[in-house]
Amino acid sequence: MGEPMLTPNQISAGELLQLIRGGRANTRADLQRITGLSRSTVGQRLDLLNRAGWLKHVAGSSTGGRPSQRIVFDPRHASVIAVDLEIKHARAAVLDLGGAILAETTGPLDIGEGPEAVLDQLARWFPDLIAAAGVDAGHICGIGLSVPGPVEWETGHVIEPPVMPGWDRYPIRERLQRAYAEHVGPSMGDGLVPVFVDNDANLMALAEHQASHRDCAAFVLVKVSTGIGAGVVVDGKVYRGIDGGAGDIGHIRLHDRPDVLCMCGSHGCLGAVASGRALARDLSALGADATSAADVRRLLADGHPDTLRLAREAGRRAGEVLVTVVSLLNPGVLMIAGELSGAPFMTGVRELLYQRAFPRATANLQVVTSRLGDHAGVIGAAAMVVEILYAPDRAEARLSHLAA
Repeated sequence: MGEPMLTPNQISAGELLQLIRGGRANTRADLQRITGLSRSTVGQRLDLLNRAGWLKHVAGSSTGGRPSQRIVFDPRHASVIAVDLEIKHARAAVLDLGGAILAETTGPLDIGEGPEAVLDQLARWFPDLIAAAGVDAGHICGIGLSVPGPVEWETGHVIEPPVMPGWDRYPIRERLQRAYAEHVGPSMGDGLVPVFVDNDANLMALAEHQASHRDCAAFVLVKVSTGIGAGVVVDGKVYRGIDGGAGDIGHIRLHDRPDVLCMCGSHGCLGAVASGRALARDLSALGADATSAADVRRLLADGHPDTLRLAREAGRRAGEVLVTVVSLLNPGVLMIAGELSGAPFMTGVRELLYQRAFPRATANLQVVTSRLGDHAGVIGAAAMVVEILYAPDRAEARLSHLAA
């Protein structure tokens, strides 16, 4: 079932903003036609959005008379800080509301040091990052954080993360808010900056879907780096499951590898057999210089024969699981991203997928690699913040606060 229809009296300025941001309406006439609101009421709603600085007006096309004024969302009226937190390093960026990166930094950061040390270190990066972006600290409207573990969406807590010791149910939002206030100062409106947290594969999927696959109603991204996880976007929205566990395919057990211990404590998990960490382990046993997924990526780029062979086999093992994923979700796009997402791994995935999946499940399936690369995490984290803060109800509440 679709969303309930709103009567004209129920259509707020936040609802109009949604129409404008989505490109469904970019003139006053469009807004009147779609909503049924009168010209004066549309004008009043737009005045609220204009006073907040959220819109800009640009010249439209002309058929001989005066060009019409197009109304668009202004992505430069505020900025977002986004952080992609990996196991041994992090990438942080300041982006505008349209996802353009204004400044970024990367650095080593060991997630095993625990949430307080990691979040405080991130906050220390923020002043220089904001200065490099050329924006004022008060211009920051929110922070998005991508983490390599399952996230309970309502609370922002990481739940039983195998690779994040000490983070289970830790109040990440509140701690990062305090750290930001200590190192940077107040955000827009002189309050605590809002912080939002989600799983890395979810946010990469959101970013990649918005960047190049908006028309795809069912989109799956599989991140293959130190571990393996998936993000699912259905009808333009991230599907997280009941408590954030959707897409955790790295802990699906393979039937024939009970000898391999996973970090979760189980044996034979896909991530323990076919991830970057697993390949680094196997390569090290063969005498190669590999201790991490980044090393595996380097060896793949160098054309190291054992690495190429093991990556293809890892793709085949992942393909065994993805046959079920594709059969269940029937996606239009299956994207492979992360440090192992090169040709050998992709070849292995395709071999198993097209060999074992029912032809109807793959007839209209595109199997592709990442478009955004290493930036997908921060772009997705920023997109999450924008989607939340400018959703109709949240936008309306913020407009009321600004008008008070």
